[in-house]
Amino acid sequence: MLCHEDLGLNFANTAHARLMVDDETGLDMGCETCHGPGSLHSMEGEGRHLIHNPGRTSATCLQCHMEVQAQFALPNSHPVSEGKAACVDCHDPHGDEQADLLAEGIAMAEHGSCLNCHPAQAGPFVFEHEAMRDGCTVCHDAHGSMNAKLLKIRNANMCLQCHFVENRQNSLMIGGIDHTGFGFIQQGTCWTAGCHEAVHGSHVNGSLRF
Repeated sequence: MLCHEDLGLNFANTAHARLMVDDETGLDMGCETCHGPGSLHSMEGEGRHLIHNPGRTSATCLQCHMEVQAQFALPNSHPVSEGKAACVDCHDPHGDEQADLLAEGIAMAEHGSCLNCHPAQAGPFVFEHEAMRDGCTVCHDAHGSMNAKLLKIRNANMCLQCHFVENRQNSLMIGGIDHTGFGFIQQGTCWTAGCHEAVHGSHVNGSLRF
């Protein structure tokens, strides 16, 4: 990091830095693991063409993160395998001490770079879905999912993780409203049954109906 002090400011605190240990297990871990040999690059000054750039392809990242590569192979995933996105769009490999090395400006309780590609979900909304305060990954698997829209759960159980449910004499009370008596639950998922379609937030309805 002698030449790249800006990249090394927070690197010592990252999960990547903890792979660089002073014994045989750390011999193959270092800057050159991801960026290739640095000697020619150093001799040419700014010979950037001699350095592997994970921003152009995610193959460098996936050689270690094989479980993520498997997630990209699921039926619904971010288009990393197609070359339309790269790991560094969401992750900063030289970042701070967050375990997920999320890109600049992201915290686990925020949305960060998700909104760079999905600005329509940013709001602000008159009626906010409180789940948005906890971040996109509360409902979505960031890399890939068996479910459409990268949802972690495909049915109403997604919503019922947070929304209080009370069983009262064979009635399913959600938000003080019986969702069985009117057949709400039987109509489908909360966001596809014509009820709570504005899942990220609404400008006109406090129940996120539209």
